[in-house]
Amino acid sequence: MAIPVGFQFMQHDLMLTGGHVIDPSQGLDGPANVAFRNGKVSAIGPKLDPKSAKVTRSARGLTVVPGILDLHTHVYWGGTALGIDADALARKSGTTTSIDAGSTGAANFHGFRKHVIEPSETRILAYLNISYPGIFAFGHVVNFGEAQIPELLNVQECVRVGRAHRDLIVGVKVRLGLETSKMMGLWPLELAIEAAEQLGLPVMAHVGSPPPRFIDLVARLRPGDVLTHCCRPLMNHALDTKHRVIPMAAEARKRGVVFDLGHGAGSFSFETAKAMLKAGFPPDVISSDVHIRSIDGPAFDNLVTMSKMLCLGMKLKDIVRAVTEAPARAIRRPRLGALKVGSPGDATLLKAVKGKFEYIDVTGATLQGGWRLAQRGVVLGGRWWHDGEARA
Repeated sequence: MAIPVGFQFMQHDLMLTGGHVIDPSQGLDGPANVAFRNGKVSAIGPKLDPKSAKVTRSARGLTVVPGILDLHTHVYWGGTALGIDADALARKSGTTTSIDAGSTGAANFHGFRKHVIEPSETRILAYLNISYPGIFAFGHVVNFGEAQIPELLNVQECVRVGRAHRDLIVGVKVRLGLETSKMMGLWPLELAIEAAEQLGLPVMAHVGSPPPRFIDLVARLRPGDVLTHCCRPLMNHALDTKHRVIPMAAEARKRGVVFDLGHGAGSFSFETAKAMLKAGFPPDVISSDVHIRSIDGPAFDNLVTMSKMLCLGMKLKDIVRAVTEAPARAIRRPRLGALKVGSPGDATLLKAVKGKFEYIDVTGATLQGGWRLAQRGVVLGGRWWHDGEARA
């Protein structure tokens, strides 16, 4: 059959044109078009011909980044008291991959998978809680820490379910602190590490008010393990009373422990975050810890958390790394945090809007910021999924 005159083979399904691409995994920080085909990134570069794509979307004036990963969320909506809707969150924040931080344990992960993860349009992965029922009593009225009940901390069941759902489970979660584990000390962490070692996965450890002490907790974490809530207020964080990085925190980062922001309802202070930036010790990962008690403030979502860090002086390219390459590496799925050819076809379009914006932290302190990151569109699985905010 003769090919019609003027016919051009459509090499790509979708192309984002005219945007400024930041992809730390490739060292990209400049103008480029990004193309997608069959659900994956098919090409990237400044000279890609828009005519080679079936559909084009202008990204002029916008920053195009790999699809945002939120390393700390709670998205077992309807199955736990603290859960929120991952797809609704994605439409607000541009998060294409939500990692649930231990909402479920061995007893109820199968329900999370069937009723939430599998029907979700956006990607959901999960840390499995070392506690058998997960975070079962956390809401506006009731708050009971699951790690304070020894009988629920079952290594054998955690390992069994972790092996059965290897495709979705990225680590083992444990919550430590006076509010969550009472006087149990490091014992819940030891059990979580035991389960994680059998599974060949990292641990995510929540740090709260002592006990245990921050220095004791972080000393036990292994390379690749995640310490979440690293910018918490008051005490039990990486800084001393003079806002200097404590030696144990510096040693932990050097050996590969990942420091995650994990905003939430009680774990992010402007004072701590600003002091950490000044001390040259920013969080490796920026995450929202969004749940039923933080989604309406003070966290809201990860885009708001990113905006707070931008207003505190963190550079945009470092913020992008902290929500793409860094969390993808932490969950050992580096292709999720990149726009490399062959990577999953997820991208988030951002706009740094200049103006006067007020932000609040978990202590009630306010920050008058000059910037807000707005979400202008989402590509999911190689297709245009959401238009983002109305352009102002």
